[in-house]
Amino acid sequence: MPTCLITATNRGIGFELARAALSDGWKVYGSVRSESAARQSAEQLGINKDYVPVVFDVTDHSALHAAARKLDDRLELLINNAGIITPERQTPLDMDFAGFLRTLEVNTLAPLAVSQAFLPHLRRSDAARILTISSQMSWMGYRKADTLAYRASKAAVNKVMQGLATDLEREGIPVALIDPGWVRTSMGGPAADNCPSEVAAGILNVARSLELADTGKFFKWTGEERPF
Repeated sequence: MPTCLITATNRGIGFELARAALSDGWKVYGSVRSESAARQSAEQLGINKDYVPVVFDVTDHSALHAAARKLDDRLELLINNAGIITPERQTPLDMDFAGFLRTLEVNTLAPLAVSQAFLPHLRRSDAARILTISSQMSWMGYRKADTLAYRASKAAVNKVMQGLATDLEREGIPVALIDPGWVRTSMGGPAADNCPSEVAAGILNVARSLELADTGKFFKWTGEERPF
């Protein structure tokens, strides 16, 4: 049975990713930030005994590494899904800098920290892959100033994961990024274009098919490669 770790599985795309992976025969370790969230996700997803909630905040590096040390399993797949779109004030002329820093911690630094912490588990598999959720809003072709902290954090994580792809290529571990589009979640809102369960299925299809030739690339959730 293939095994994956998905961050932030208690809601949104992460929840749908966990559900899709379980339906597809994966064992899923799902990160959540609290014991109450662990109980909630276990109640919703734990009908399948192959879902295991793991409690850590992706920005708490001590807790993250402690969770990794407790995990006695190999991983075929890591999906860095956790993300935020705050702060409320995030334009070039009116920036909440503390909020900007928090967004960078969650959206940019955490995917690298999680990847590093669980890399020993990925190395135990002969078919390991890392996939990080990015955004169409990271595209450098957009000259837009709204939600700047979020846009910048996703553009930055693209570069960070490109670097990780370069360093892990010699080990045969592909690393890629994926754009889920505009999704009807608490972050995307009810007017968004895409159904979360359909996006999750598409992301999982991309994850399953990742090869070393794909490392460092940026994909749409539908599978097409997209520009950075």
